Amino acid sequence: MTQTLTLRRPDDWHLHLRDGAMLQAVLPETARHFARAIIMPNLVPPVVTGDQAAAYRDRILAALPEGMRFEPLMTLYLTEETDPEDVAAAAASGLIKAVKLYPAGATTNSASGVRDFDKVRGVLEKMAEIGLPLCVHGEVTDPEIDIFDREAVFIDRVLDPVRRATPGLRVVMEHITTSGAADYVRAQDGDDLGATITAHHLIINRNHILVGGIKPHYYCLPVAKRESHRLALVGAATSGDARFFLGTDSAPHTDANKESACGCAGCFTATNTMSLVAEVFDRENAMDKLEGFTSLNGPAFYRLPANETTITLEKGEPVSYPDHIDSGDGPVTVFDPGFPLHWRVA
Repeated sequence: MTQTLTLRRPDDWHLHLRDGAMLQAVLPETARHFARAIIMPNLVPPVVTGDQAAAYRDRILAALPEGMRFEPLMTLYLTEETDPEDVAAAAASGLIKAVKLYPAGATTNSASGVRDFDKVRGVLEKMAEIGLPLCVHGEVTDPEIDIFDREAVFIDRVLDPVRRATPGLRVVMEHITTSGAADYVRAQDGDDLGATITAHHLIINRNHILVGGIKPHYYCLPVAKRESHRLALVGAATSGDARFFLGTDSAPHTDANKESACGCAGCFTATNTMSLVAEVFDRENAMDKLEGFTSLNGPAFYRLPANETTITLEKGEPVSYPDHIDSGDGPVTVFDPGFPLHWRVA
């Protein structure tokens, strides 16, 4: 017998849409199921001013297929030259919903990120004053730090000191990958800290990337960790704790750029996210917590209303998805969880 579950339409609180031909190809994959998404600003060049964010939003809306409804929630890329007043004006106008912190060199197109946090203190203080969230890519980039320890070291060296130095700053720890990060969120008082969890980090651990040959389409940053950490993320996502919510970090790269001698980091999950997440929650007997994770917790943190429209999920025979989508830049492989998916959006 087919099972069904109706949810408020979900949002994606961490999404890469790129630009140009790639934007045209990947935007419908998100807009099909998601009402809104926090749009990452790490273009080349990055989106650092309100005017640039407005122009990028216009390009996104122009690329939206006729008949689809989708609201891009824009962000600014934090640099050491960011003007606090420009940030405040963009937030006051309703244009931006957050500012994104990339430690310099942490991930794709992050070379313009922050090295000296004293140089952005004025921006962070202004954000705390107006309640604008800071979305954080939580990894240090010091070459002597093991890549599997970058998140833990970032929390100790950067995140906790920044939060202590800037009372009231609202922070989203993006794409957390460790039990320590989940524990850090739970240990905080108040409502000024949240965390997104991706679909792929709920499914893969580092063995999936490395055992039996290198699997470039499972390589992402932050890199997947041990199985014990994956299980901790599943526990956090399915717990009902409102501080955890869905941010896919769906990050399209062409196959040529993923399958090269120096492959790009990122998993493209926009096409099948809801099936992926529903499968995880079903296995944990936590389908009653799914709407909170995908549709309620994120809007509550960002102080936005939940969507009034709904989607219905159906469970039945395994659903098939294309193994890639075509873009004008080349094919993009769709994330394969390695097991059947029984839930689909009706």
